[in-house]
Amino acid sequence: MTIGIDIRVLARGARTGVEEYTIDLLARLFDLDKSIQFKLFYNAYQKVFLKYPWLNLPNVELYDFKIPNRFLFISARYFNQPKIDRLLKGIDVYFNPHFFVAPVSAKCRKVITFHDLSFELHPYFFSWRKRVWQKFLMKTQREAEKADKIIAVSESTKQDLVNLYKIEPEKIKVIYSGVNEEFRIKNLELRIKEKIKKKYNLPEKFILYFGTIEPRKNLIGLIKAFELLNTKYKIQNTRYKLVIAGAKGWLEQDIFKAARESKYSRDIIFTGFVEEQDKAELYNLAELFVYPSFFEGFGFSPLEAMACGLPTIVSHNSSLPEVVGEAAIMIDPYNIDELVWAMEMVLLDKDLREQLREKGIEQAKKFSWSRCAQETLEILTEAGNKE
Repeated sequence: MTIGIDIRVLARGARTGVEEYTIDLLARLFDLDKSIQFKLFYNAYQKVFLKYPWLNLPNVELYDFKIPNRFLFISARYFNQPKIDRLLKGIDVYFNPHFFVAPVSAKCRKVITFHDLSFELHPYFFSWRKRVWQKFLMKTQREAEKADKIIAVSESTKQDLVNLYKIEPEKIKVIYSGVNEEFRIKNLELRIKEKIKKKYNLPEKFILYFGTIEPRKNLIGLIKAFELLNTKYKIQNTRYKLVIAGAKGWLEQDIFKAARESKYSRDIIFTGFVEEQDKAELYNLAELFVYPSFFEGFGFSPLEAMACGLPTIVSHNSSLPEVVGEAAIMIDPYNIDELVWAMEMVLLDKDLREQLREKGIEQAKKFSWSRCAQETLEILTEAGNKE
């Protein structure tokens, strides 16, 4: 069997949720069955050079194209060309870890992973360019309808596909993503602690958010909650600061404005992009992790935080209850007072923090990339063997 995989999501070199999913899944997938040949479709006029070890495996072949993606999207959208399977010189199954529009021949089976439908449910969280791109070039619903199988990263995403696009539930398989082994409790040496603190300008005691800087993450709400925490409550005379870590997304201007205009602006620190090798250390240095997002298809950051033994607060919406189970405090992201109450409670109650640490570590163990890869391969081979 020959499986084609679309890896265009890796062309920017970013590490948001979709890229993390693709990289971590493929690192396990290719080793599962050496008799299967994998052909990787990699395209962009300008793109990063790939350095992953799995590219050197004997059953993996990279097809590197330099077609401008805008031209490719327009051609696919309006002319249903070029056929990806033909560009890859023949495949049995085409797998897209993201819902890029991708025409294939009638004989080629198609499997697509859907991470979320936030652009349908909450279009106001996206720039006008993003909305135009989704509406006129992606054909998301049509891609879902034409796929032979769909992988949803959560039950929440599956239900959105059923409710919004009227996809048959039997066509959708929920396969949870995993968490890497590097995310765990670490007894950091003083030298490492000081190095990371200096690199990202970290204070001694801090509350952490880690993720993309964009409106959907409810960071203005988090800033307001942090202000109230400092105004109304004294946390045992400890001066906690707020660290907002991660790269800029879109429509981020109001978030930075809210931080600048806060009377606690000196206590709000933006780290910018965090390198992959520093993520676990960042979680290990924090006192509390807060993720008050309005909507998530999965939610890697809370899972990583819990794996590191960091007490966690998340929103009670979309996929987040599936990810955290009973191992985190869940709040209404529209209720600032409730978020402040949760933050104060965790910071003041030592026993509660210890319970959250223990439960979080156990909850994170339920999410395995090896299991994700095995279940994904089963779906791909099932699609490929279908007459």
